[in-house]
Amino acid sequence: MTNRTTEKTVHFSRPFKLRAMMDEEIPAGTYTVETDEELIEYLSFPVYRRVATWMRIPQSKRVGAATHVVQIDPGELDEPPKFLF
Repeated sequence: MTNRTTEKTVHFSRPFKLRAMMDEEIPAGTYTVETDEELIEYLSFPVYRRVATWMRIPQSKRVGAATHVVQIDPGELDEPPKFLF
């Protein structure tokens, strides 16, 4: 199978939560979201099916700090964010 990964950035203006990390507050900022897709073969035109979506969350603002990669539901990015007030 042929696979591809697309990348986009999302920006949150306030701290928020994700279902995958409900016990943690994620600070406001810009984050990278990667989507892995696989080609559905044997069709007369190319069609890709989403396999997984990942968000990169820095562990610290320090240069060289580790990044935590969390698998997320891409629908969460379409919903209103769960901001913390």
